[in-house]
Amino acid sequence: MSLVTRNVLIALGITILIVGTIALSIDYLGKQRIEELAAIESQIAIDTLSLETQFLLLVSAPCESATSTSLASELANLGDRLAYAEQELGSDNREVIELKKRYTLLEIRDYLAAKQLAATCGQKDVTVLYFYSNAGDCDNCDRAGYALSYLRDTYPDLRVYSFDYHLALGALETLIAVTKVKNGLPSFVVNGKTSYGFESLEELMTRFPKGTLSTSTPL
Repeated sequence: MSLVTRNVLIALGITILIVGTIALSIDYLGKQRIEELAAIESQIAIDTLSLETQFLLLVSAPCESATSTSLASELANLGDRLAYAEQELGSDNREVIELKKRYTLLEIRDYLAAKQLAATCGQKDVTVLYFYSNAGDCDNCDRAGYALSYLRDTYPDLRVYSFDYHLALGALETLIAVTKVKNGLPSFVVNGKTSYGFESLEELMTRFPKGTLSTSTPL
């Protein structure tokens, strides 16, 4: 066997080995991601059923015992898990999109339940509907999201609902139509009043009705 032929065969063997290793690695990582997503889906399914049951209990409960603070906290934790799945698997992942739709429906349902409790029991929660986009058409959405997370963590009575403006979901499209929110992202509906754009945390806080944050319970 000539030296050239031997070198070619060696190079070919190394190439096959590298390709095989990459293929196995991709297959392993794919299985890991599938298992991770399956675990997240399972947990969200359980949380969904739990939250839906809590909605029914809260709406039917007497006003003196009807409080949705813990429910809002659970919903926020569920949103954090979904955000992690979206970060790990990508916002265009089919399973992530389906999970986001289910979570969005939970948010809308909690929002309506909170409004019903407010009307029936005279509760005065501060509510923010936050519309964002992952489609590359919202430069300040990440910063706005961090600011709202800080306010939500600081003031437990503050209810923040985050919605992907471009998510293809009938209930969300109806909510957008009802609130008359335009595609000027990020968008905020604070206690029914709509505003657009984001500059800073301090500026965002001025959009809340005077005294609402100071009367909320800070951590």
